[in-house]
Amino acid sequence: MGVRATEIRKGQVIEMNGDLLVVTEYEHKTPGNLRAIINIKTKSLTTGAAAAMRLGSSDVLEVAYLDKKKAEYLYKDSGSGNFVFMDTESYEQFELSQEFVGDKMPYLKENTQLEVSFHGTTPVGVVLPAQVILEVTEAEEAVKGNTTSGVKKEVTLETGLQIKVPIHISRGDKVKVSTETGEFQGRAS
Repeated sequence: MGVRATEIRKGQVIEMNGDLLVVTEYEHKTPGNLRAIINIKTKSLTTGAAAAMRLGSSDVLEVAYLDKKKAEYLYKDSGSGNFVFMDTESYEQFELSQEFVGDKMPYLKENTQLEVSFHGTTPVGVVLPAQVILEVTEAEEAVKGNTTSGVKKEVTLETGLQIKVPIHISRGDKVKVSTETGEFQGRAS
């Protein structure tokens, strides 16, 4: 499906020269009386190579059709270092590499449900839930008298993720974390 360059957004997957490219940055400029210039940065889903493109507003790009399937994160394979997932409908297992999903894995503990985007039979992306609930495993104790508003401390969560939380959060508490920003969203009950 062809889409004008002005309609492309960050996170979309486009098809170009037989390769799938995810748009990592998008910038629309209109300098003075000149025509619009769209600068995008892409990353190849097959090779991982990054590229930059300058497009005009009338350029047309092919958006890849992606099929989203519900999946469950099972475990990290100690031999290959890949992450093993299972399609919750067909129960088929598939692996995704560290390079492919590495920055998203600190938000996932085993048996977490999520969506995986496929292009044909090839997995091309992981869609995390908006927020996850994780347990605090390491936290400094609050110092008496240090209760001014807005004081934050760094804690480590059960997946190894480190975030800043209010001073009253302690070890064993469950917290909500935004998967988009990586910020503390609140205490979970």
